[in-house]
Amino acid sequence: WRGQEGAPYSTLVPSDEVTINYRHGLPVITLMLPTRSERCQFTVKPVVTTVGAFLQDVKREDKGIERAEVFATDGSKVSDATLMEVLLMNDFKLVINNTAYSVSPPVKDKLSSEHATEMEDIKSLVHRLFVALHLEDHQIRKERELLQKLDHLKGELLPLEQMKARIVDSADAKTSRLLWVGLALMSTQGGALAWLTWWVYSWDIMEPVTYFITYGSAMAFYAYFVLTKQDFIYPHAKDRQFLHYFYRKSRKQRFNVERYNKLKDDLAEAEESLRRLRQPLHLRLPIQEINDKD
Repeated sequence: WRGQEGAPYSTLVPSDEVTINYRHGLPVITLMLPTRSERCQFTVKPVVTTVGAFLQDVKREDKGIERAEVFATDGSKVSDATLMEVLLMNDFKLVINNTAYSVSPPVKDKLSSEHATEMEDIKSLVHRLFVALHLEDHQIRKERELLQKLDHLKGELLPLEQMKARIVDSADAKTSRLLWVGLALMSTQGGALAWLTWWVYSWDIMEPVTYFITYGSAMAFYAYFVLTKQDFIYPHAKDRQFLHYFYRKSRKQRFNVERYNKLKDDLAEAEESLRRLRQPLHLRLPIQEINDKD
């Protein structure tokens, strides 16, 4: 028999060194404490006690125990979260320091179907009572955790929000300047065409010129559609140009857009969880008390 890291244990003790007996329906595990050299009994509540809790009780009883683990017969480690009720269904190995104890739990008499149903009803009732008695403490603890998470996320978002505000102002200013430049160019073009039509040439000469200018504009709009797969709509074009300036400025300022979006999503999720947690039907508190907490 080898341990979790592949090294053999110094001793493999027969199963009679660790015995399991049932008293009043509860399993009693008897084992030899290594440093105290005396046998000790541990009464286990299999429905609520986990393997980790049992091992902690063994370590508290004998301070000389540095290692306590449970392995299945195939060598795989049993999780500390496993209930003792599940562990006691099959043989297992209890490792204390460098000694492995082979344990064979006794086979319990099979319960009748009526008695089994009654036990399941009792377990369900105990579970509902536990939830009813501890629900408020759980809700308050969860609310405290969410509030701490919100404070942490807001603290991380604050410098990013300030940097984003500066980048947004800069991108918005550049976009507005571009729009005004476009208006100035269109006004200049209209004035130049009017001057050439009425003071320099005649409409007979300028008509083909305006035709090709119009056709060239149509080609420019079509090229915009080919490149962006979007129609040339002024609000959409403005937003696209704004995003172009925003991301270019973000790269210069080393503003992590992905991290900012991730923090915003986490903040929205935490706020939504807190909102649902504070609903009267979930918290089971009077409306007035919830408003005071807000």
